Amino acid sequence: MAALGVFFGLLAVGVLCLIVTLVRRGSGRTENVEGLLIEQQRRLQAHSDRNTYHSTVVHNTPHGLDGRRRQP
Repeated sequence: MAALGVFFGLLAVGVLCLIVTLVRRGSGRTENVEGLLIEQQRRLQAHSDRNTYHSTVVHNTPHGLDGRRRQP
């Protein structure tokens, strides 16, 4: 029973360390120009990907040239 308590205690300490690390890191923005340009490029790419792979776009594409499913 003591081993189980030690296990959960170590698990809780590990989780707390991860939480503290993530909270301290935060979502700080980059301060130099190169970092800002990279962030802008990634943001625009993410926006483009969200529009390209949106559920309605993906599921409403035709399977064949005439829009009907091809038989295997």
